[in-house]
Order: sequence, then structure tokens, then C-alpha cells
Amino acid sequence: MAQRMTIAKIAEQAGVSVPTVSKVLNGRSDVAEGTRAKVERIIQEHGYRRRTASTANSPMIDLVFHEIRGEWAIELIRGVEEVVRAEGVELVLSECGGARRPRQEWIESVLNRRPLGVIMVFSDLDPDQRAQLEARRIPFVVVDPVGDVGDDVPSIGSANWNGGRMATLHLRKLGHTRIAAIGGPVETLCSRMRVDGYTDALRSTGLTVDPALIRTAEFDVSGGHREALALLRLRHRPTAIVAGSDLQALGVYQAARELGLDIPRDLSVVGYDDLPTAQWVSPALTTVHQPLRRMAELATRLVLDLARDVTPSALRLDLAVEMRVRQSTAKPAS
Repeated sequence: MAQRMTIAKIAEQAGVSVPTVSKVLNGRSDVAEGTRAKVERIIQEHGYRRRTASTANSPMIDLVFHEIRGEWAIELIRGVEEVVRAEGVELVLSECGGARRPRQEWIESVLNRRPLGVIMVFSDLDPDQRAQLEARRIPFVVVDPVGDVGDDVPSIGSANWNGGRMATLHLRKLGHTRIAAIGGPVETLCSRMRVDGYTDALRSTGLTVDPALIRTAEFDVSGGHREALALLRLRHRPTAIVAGSDLQALGVYQAARELGLDIPRDLSVVGYDDLPTAQWVSPALTTVHQPLRRMAELATRLVLDLARDVTPSALRLDLAVEMRVRQSTAKPAS
């Protein structure tokens, strides 16, 4: 039985010392990979969980970003804060330094803190990290998964394919036939889905997909600027660009200014996210509204339910997106 399992018995079954088991339980990195895997397997098999006051789950949530940058991250943090404040739970912010998966030092600190749960934003855990959290019964939820996390992993996302399609159809209805797309990093699921929605909209309205008009970059201003310059210097430049984020769209604005192009007379631009800045730039940015704050709120409620052994109605949710039509799109110049 799980209650009768002790560190000493785990050590005996694994053929290691008690200090070695303790190191594994605390996420220490100075344990051989094979030894760690053996101990983790025994911990999982017996459902071992230390119950002393010093290691009981703390009233906190770990919110982990691959990178904390700009309004996009702020909107998500605010969504989490609204829930944890009402619940009397503390919030701990972590950053992976641009990596899609946190380093081992992070998992060590989490296992030492023993939070109620972990929320991963635009990042993921490797199988060993997942196993370590699951063995300690620390639930985690992924917001905007990087890849296909599987049906058993709790996640909150949005209708990225529909968003990409919606943005492109808006431009097609205005009469654009040469529409470019700047997607996000190719390894990210949301980016691929948005570009897939873009290509489907082109095909469904009778246009051929031109690979030369599809670019990829990080979801930031510099990436949008760089790829927009390349697109707008083509011999037959696009009359419209669908950006993978509002920040990329701001980079498109910068490129258009440098080349003496007017938005929307010479170039229509559609962003993605609907950050507060989208309404204040000139011209105001047409964009796809992604409910970032609501996504964060739902992720927080989901991880708290899992921490409290409350069965959620669904483990995976994709929220609807909407067009926000403003002044950055118009009919193409004749």
C-alpha cells in the first residue's frame, strides 16, 4: 500500500542508498540517469508521497513561460492573477530563457517548493520531468501547447486554424489575391495551425498557394520586420500580409514605412492576438482576437481543480477567436 511505502523500502527495491532516493525525490541532478529512472518507476508504482509538513503542497501556483516578454505575457499573467488572488494562492513566475522546455534546475526548485500545480505557457515538459511531477502528484496544465501534447495532458488553447482562415478570408472578401503570411516558429503547433488555416482559405476561394509568400519568424517585432522586408522587396510583392502575432504585425508596419508604403492604401495588414497596443497604433490594427486572459483564467481553475482532486468536465479546451476589423485593411489599390 502507498501509506506503508517508505524511503528505505524504495531504496531497498531499487538497490540504492537512502540518500540517493532522497536526491531523486528532491529533483537533484547529481544522480545517474539509469538510477533516477529506476527510483522514479518504483515511486510511481507505489504512489509514494511524503506527508510531513515540510513537504506538503504549498498554497502556490508555478507559472512557467518560455520567455516573459511584452503585452502577450502580461495578459496571461493578469488572467492567472485574477484567479489566484480570489483563491488566496500565491503565484511564482519562472522563465525558460527562450527554450521550449525548462532546465533541470527548474524541476529541482519546483520539487522543493511543492506547489499546488504548474501552468506551462507556450512550453512543454520532457517525459522525465512529467514523470517527476506526476510521482509527487503535482498537476500541470499547458497553455497554447507547443506540440500535440496528447489527450491525457490538460491543456487550454484557442482555435488557431480557424483564426488563420478567418484573417485570410477577410482579405479575400476585400479583393486581395496576393496575400502573404508570416507564421511563427515551425516547431510550434499554433503557428502551423494558423498557416494551415491561411492556406485553406486561399484554396477554398480559388487561389493557388505560393510558397514564396509564406515566411516564418519568432513572434516578435524584429522577426516580422525582417520577413516583411523580404516579402515587400519581391518583384511581385503582396498587397496584404497576415502576421502570426500583433508584434510581428508591428514589424510589418516598420518595414512598410521604410519602403515608403502606406497602410492600408498600398498594403493591408492583419495581426493576431489583439493586444492592447493593436488599438493604439496608427492605423489601428485589424487582428484576430485571441482570449489570452480567459485562457489563463481557465488554465488556473483547471490546475486548481486537479490539485483538489476535482474531476474537470474536460481536460482540453480550445476557445473561439474573433476578427477585430480596424483601419489597417482595405481594398487593394487598382
